[in-house]
Formats: sequence, structure tokens, C-alpha cells
Amino acid sequence: MPDPYPFTALVGQDDLRLALLLNAVSPAVGGVLVRGEKGTAKSTAVRALSALLPDVDVVPGCRFSCAPDAPDPQCPDGPHEVGPGVQRAARMVELPVGASEDRLVGALDIERALAEGVKAFEPGLLADAHRGILYVDEVNLLHDHLVDLLLDAAAMGASYVEREGVSVRHAARFLLVGTMNPEEGELRPQLLDRFGLTVEVAASREPEQRVEVVRRRLAYDDDPEGFAARFAAEEAEVRERIAAARALLPHVRLGDGALTRIAATCAAFEVDGMRADIVMARTATALAAWAGRTDVLAEDVRQAALLALPHRRRRNPFDAPGLDEDKLDETLDEFGPDDTPDDDPEPEGPDDQGPDDDGPGGGGGLPPQDGPAPETSEQEGPGPREAPETPAAPPAPGPAAQEQRPVSPGEPFRTKMLSVPGLGEGAAGRRSRARTEHGRTTGAVRPRGALTKLHLAATVQAAAPHQRARGRSGPGLVVRRDDLRQATREGREGNLVLFVVDASGSMAARQRMGAVKGAVLSLLLDAYQRRDKVGLVTFRGTKAEVALPPTSSVDTAAARLETLPTGGRTPLAAGLLTAHEVLRVERLRDPARRPLMVVVTDGRATGGPEPVKLAGRAAGLHAVEGTASVVVDCESGMVRLGLAAQLAGQLGGTAVTLDELRADAIAGLVKDVQGQRQTTNQTRRRAA
Repeated sequence: MPDPYPFTALVGQDDLRLALLLNAVSPAVGGVLVRGEKGTAKSTAVRALSALLPDVDVVPGCRFSCAPDAPDPQCPDGPHEVGPGVQRAARMVELPVGASEDRLVGALDIERALAEGVKAFEPGLLADAHRGILYVDEVNLLHDHLVDLLLDAAAMGASYVEREGVSVRHAARFLLVGTMNPEEGELRPQLLDRFGLTVEVAASREPEQRVEVVRRRLAYDDDPEGFAARFAAEEAEVRERIAAARALLPHVRLGDGALTRIAATCAAFEVDGMRADIVMARTATALAAWAGRTDVLAEDVRQAALLALPHRRRRNPFDAPGLDEDKLDETLDEFGPDDTPDDDPEPEGPDDQGPDDDGPGGGGGLPPQDGPAPETSEQEGPGPREAPETPAAPPAPGPAAQEQRPVSPGEPFRTKMLSVPGLGEGAAGRRSRARTEHGRTTGAVRPRGALTKLHLAATVQAAAPHQRARGRSGPGLVVRRDDLRQATREGREGNLVLFVVDASGSMAARQRMGAVKGAVLSLLLDAYQRRDKVGLVTFRGTKAEVALPPTSSVDTAAARLETLPTGGRTPLAAGLLTAHEVLRVERLRDPARRPLMVVVTDGRATGGPEPVKLAGRAAGLHAVEGTASVVVDCESGMVRLGLAAQLAGQLGGTAVTLDELRADAIAGLVKDVQGQRQTTNQTRRRAA
């Protein structure tokens, strides 16, 4: 296996490297979430860090990596006596996206537990990562319940496995690093908050830096060992500096002034809860130790805020993470003077390389801004100024002239629950009924493969008639593998919600488009909360287009909706046919995920020969394939043609108006119906 890419050979990405090093110094910081586009060395940096961690001493033969001088008293392989241990390198364990719960936390042999009363436990990835690094690539694509288990173990330092009354507990303290591409979907705010630090990474726009990245990568691919040898001395220095910072960390003093700045900063940015304050305090302390100081300074608090607060300021999935640095500086200036000593220069780090230094500095700092500096009038120099450009002539009349400016969406609201009928078997979510691993128990079946969820009553019922034949003599039940029954459970699944939005001129009339966009935005927010994938098809003029292919990134769909222009005729048939093709491809990619098509239109069809007839045929294609459909009727005014309801009938779906889409409106309608029934019943009693 080739040597990993050296950590000190990474070019740029200062914040990423600093955040990883701070967690290596103090794992109590709570891990790092690395957000960024593909191809930005996220995975390379994490794998390179594992080679810098100090070796660990473990109890010989212990599968849970207990420390020989302080073994875990509840270790499943224990109890261990204090004594000499063996030394090994710190592990980096990767959690694949498709991992099961048993692979993550470990598995209990239920058959042996019932038949022999033995806690036969097979450790999972959390046990393997104890005292090392647990790396989760594409953490935003993991099932929510796995992310919950992962973050609970990281917070408590232990993992608990419960199966039908049999429980096992073991230590699980690790450096947690997750990476994600925001284009593929966001994490819930509750899960974002559990990561200590977050870092945004992007490829440099500086040609010189990009050239150096390519040059180093090609050199590594040609000769991994030789390339690693070039950076061996720098790697050793960073490794020693991590060990020195760990030793210094208990002696770092977090004074009242620094604590006041931390509390004031969290209050000024209105972050929820107290976790941000605690993480900032730990991060500032780790920064001081990394810089070789025993006092936390204002610059440490500032850098800690830049790493710990951006992802905690999101209020909904459409908010971009970030921090106002001017406001941060004002807050720090207001609460306490700068206590940085003038005569105490920062110690240089082992990877300081002068002005072209790639490594993280003593106190961190922000990465350099990409791109050339903007030109100013002083840079232009003497010479004649260019004449101002002549304004362009107005466009000639035509289809482009009919296009209207994008309108802002209305205020989002809580929507009616839309679901796919029947029972599915898709990915876990919160929309439609489905057979899932988690949920209420509905029955029992013979297990196919490994048993994961035991149905205890059905297992006992299957084993009970055979006890005499099996020679049962004691109080225990004689259970064999044929008796075991797997519990079948029903929960909720996430669906593919495909929005087909009419952006024609008829929708722009009477200021309807703002309300329509507000409704679609509300449905997108509902899709985010219910763990759906979403897609967006728009139609206007003479054609339809896929504005957003199916994705888990709901905020990307909201951004596309924001800039959606309107105008032109209504090619309804083209919109439905494009949606049909999108769903056909998605059924091949993910057959288990059931689609829900939401058509947002007033039902009109114009443009081309026989537009109404063609729209009816296109709708019939969806009806034949059984696609669950909802038509949101956007028609308004005193006179209504009811075309959206006709379209819903052709699709085999249902129609709701914009007003009926609101959850509070639905509740109001239910109350009105209940009130009418009560009045009718009272009238009947009086008449009787």
C-alpha cells in the first residue's frame, strides 16, 4: 500500500488544515465538518492527518483498544488489569455511505444470547475508531438515524447497543471528520450543531497555486515513496508539535476576559443553545496550545468564532452559512481591550516557509482571498479615458420581449401533507408509508440472511412446541435458528418530489407568480423536512426544460426558483412529457424511491397544433404508469374554468387550490365540517 499523501505537502486550504490540527490537539473540540465542491482535497487532507497522530498504547488482544494504564472497566473484552501494553499507529476508520446500523455500532448474536445466555458481540466501526479518526465521506447522504448514532457516540465517548433486552457498552472516543458537497443536500440544523467546527473549501482561482497543486500531485503519483521522503522532516516536526500542544493544553488558562468575549460573540450572532460557547472555549484553548502559549488571546477567540459559528447561524435550509466579520470585530472590540502582548511574537510553526508558506500558522488565520485585486483609477495611470459606451437599442419585438422579470416568492407557509398512496420500500424519510428498519412492528417473517430485528414473541411462539422433542430440562428455552423470526416494521419513506411549474404569461398575470413561487417554496421546505429528493421542470414559450435534475439539495432548487422568469405561451404537453422522461430515468437509477409529481399550473394549454389534446395524451402516460400526482390549481378571479381539476383527472391524481394547500386552511376546513355536523345533529335531535 503506497504511503499517504503528506499533510505538509497540501497547497492552500489553510482553514481546513488548521481545523484538523486543532482537533488532533484537542479531540474535545468535537470534530470537523468540511463543506465544499468536489476535487478540493477534502479526503486527501483527512487521510494525511492520520499519519501525524501519535502512536497509541493498547491492551494486547483487546478489540476495543483499551489503554493499558487505564483500561475501560466496562469493556466487553475485560476486565483488564493495569499492565504493559503494545504500541500501534492511530487508526483512521472510514464509514461508507451504505453502512448498516450493525456495521456502525456492532452486532449482537441474538441466537446465542437466547439459547446460551452469552453476550456474543461483534464490534463495529465505532469500536475500531476508538482513540483514532472516524472519517465519514458524504456525511449528508447517510441516513439520519445513523448520523444520530454517530454523533451521540462522539458526544458521550461511548457506544451503546441494545437488542431485545440485551445491552453492550464500550468506549468510543475518536476524532470525527465529515465531508460533504452541499450540492447533494444539506444536513439538518440539529446535526450541523453537533459538529464542533466547520470549514468551507473551494479550489483556488490563482493559476500559480493551481499549477503547484498539479505538479505535486503528479510527482506523488509517479513516486509515492520518494515524494513522501521529500516531506518527511516537515511531517516529523508537525507530529512533534501536535504532541507538544497536547502536553501544554492542560496548562492553558482561559481567563474571564476571553470567556466574556466568547459569550458576547455567541449572543451577538444569536446562536441557539450553549454548545457554541463551549466549542468556542475549547477551540480557543487549543489554538493557544498550538501556538505554544498558556494564555488565550483575542485573536484566538476571533479564529475560534470563524470556525465554530458559521454553521450554527442557519435558521432554515435556504440560508447560506457564513459570518459577518465586521460585526465580529465590533463585538470583540466592545467587550474588552486587545490583550495581545506587543513584545511577545508568535512562535513560528514547524512548517513555516516564509512568504510562500502553505501550512497553518501559529494562531491560524483565514486563507488568502482568491483572484486578482480589483483595478482602481490610480492603477490605470495617465492616458486618455475611454469614451462611455453608447446605450444599446431596445430589443425588437418577439418572444424574448414577452419575458418578464423574475418576481420574488411570497412568504412560505406550512403545507398540507402530500403523500404517495400504497406501501413502499424506499429510503427512510417522513412522507409516505413504507416498510423500513425503524418504525412500528407490524408482523414477523423468517429472516433472509442475518437477523437484524428480532420479533421476540413470534420466536418464542415458534420454539415453544418443540421443547419436549429437543430435550429441554431446565428453565431456559431451547432455541434453534429455524425458530428465529425477523420483525417487519412500517415507517415512512422519502420520495422524489418532481415539481412541474407553469412559467407562462398566464401565470404572470394578476401578480400570481409571487404567490405561486411562495407555494412551491413552501413545498420545497416541506420536502427538506421529510427527507425527499426534489427536481424542477419548468415550461413556457415553446418548450420545457429541466431547471434542476433530481437532487437532495433543496436549497439549490430554491435558488433556481428565485430566478425563474415568466412569459410566453403555455406548452403544457411539453412540460408533462419532459417530466415523464425525468421520472423514467430516475426509476432506472433508484427503483425503490417512489415519485410524487406536483404540477403547478392554471390548467391552460396553448401554443402549437391541438395543445389541449396533446396535454391530455401526455397526462395519460403518467396515469398509465401509476405516477402519484397532485395538481396545484393557480387559477384566480371570479370566473374559473376548472381546467386544473380536469388535468388532475387525466393524471389520475388530485387537485388542490393555493388556499387549500395551506395546512392551517385544511385545519379550518375540518373544523368547519365538524361544526356543520354538530349543528345538523342537534337540529335532528330537536326535531325528533
